Amino acid sequence: MLILHADHLLLMDKDMSILTDGAVLVGDDGMIQAAGSAAKILSDHPALPVKRLENHLLMPGLINSHAHSGLLRGTAEGLPVWEWLQRYIDPMHRVINPDEARIASYLCYAESLLSGTTTIVDMWRHMHGSAQAASDLGVRAVLVPYVAEHPDHDYFETLKSNEDLIRTWHEQAAGRIQVWVGLEHMFYAVPAAWKRAIAISRQYQVGFHTHSNESSFDVEESQRRYGMRPVEALESFGLLDAPRVLLAHCVWLSDNEIKILADHQVGVAHNPVSNMKLASGAAPVVDLLAAGVAVGLGTDGEKENNNLDMFEEMKTSSLLAKLSRMDASALDAWSVLKMATICGARALGLNSRIGSIEKGKQADLIAIRTNTPRTTPLLAGSAGNLHHNLVHAVRGSDVSMTMVAGKIIVEDGKLLTADLQQIIQDANRVVPGLFQRRAEWLALHGSKSEINQI
Repeated sequence: MLILHADHLLLMDKDMSILTDGAVLVGDDGMIQAAGSAAKILSDHPALPVKRLENHLLMPGLINSHAHSGLLRGTAEGLPVWEWLQRYIDPMHRVINPDEARIASYLCYAESLLSGTTTIVDMWRHMHGSAQAASDLGVRAVLVPYVAEHPDHDYFETLKSNEDLIRTWHEQAAGRIQVWVGLEHMFYAVPAAWKRAIAISRQYQVGFHTHSNESSFDVEESQRRYGMRPVEALESFGLLDAPRVLLAHCVWLSDNEIKILADHQVGVAHNPVSNMKLASGAAPVVDLLAAGVAVGLGTDGEKENNNLDMFEEMKTSSLLAKLSRMDASALDAWSVLKMATICGARALGLNSRIGSIEKGKQADLIAIRTNTPRTTPLLAGSAGNLHHNLVHAVRGSDVSMTMVAGKIIVEDGKLLTADLQQIIQDANRVVPGLFQRRAEWLALHGSKSEINQI
């Protein structure tokens, strides 16, 4: 057992409590045994080891509710989403091999842990390697294969490989790894595959995750094909009937679609940086939250962001809401912190396990330095400025400790579970071959628009 003693403790409980001179008792089972006044916890357990986090705030680890591992950072720029997919992303999916996909996950999970993310929802390829990376590095991961079941997209994962991943890795690594059913997009599958996807999710009692309403093209194309908007189509075709559904983006929503999401208790992953970079639009997050929809925050992938820093995502989400609504009070700091922690956990159906510092939950915790210019001045208490600074000032590089399931993964800003420089070297070693094969494929086939052929 271990006591973490910090100058400030942000619980993210129902009262949004901020405690000065607080402590968390972490059990040998990786669970939180107690949280509260440091004086009481220390006096109740005088023989236990104490990790003193001076000049630090301790809070729940951040939850990245939508991401993609990858190796294309800084090389896929300047296009709207569907053209971007056809020119840069889908050709990569055609040629990437399992070793490259595995190395990408090691790289992205390491970056996430170093910047305070303890749970990541990763939609990616060849995900046995991703599962191994999550197991080795210590991150909590919801793995969602990039599935496509359509003759024009036969280079993605399949429902068969998705089911194999569930059987092999779901609830492994002491429960840190979950495997869900994934679908790249409703357009990337034939109707029989929609039914099979939900049948698999029900059979194994796992979640279902896909992209929806990301761009205006989504809406126009859905109306052309099905005579309905995307969320209406998802409902009509039974794709909202999984035990848990998480939709990424949900930028272009009607009032009726918001009602459908609320009625079906569908979680939404909001990706503001990606939506801005790809000029997709500003999601109606305030309206979703007002309707009772559980909205989490996601970085999307390294290629559409171009980093996995959830602190940057928190700031951007608040600013984008204020600007798009022309309302400086929109999406306040507390709302954003909830999206990155307890509300994000609810979007994944994991709020009984993670998302707040409470007895009986997993000890997924991060410590943030408070003796930096970005956190100065420091005004403690619920009426102070700590919560504002966490959203609008702190960066992922201010995280000095990351703990997942009671195990310290990052200490003093250094990754303990792997050689970070070796991960970086591995990525730089394999990227030239990946890019060469993609260039060769494009030279033969070009970046033709496939989406209109489906």
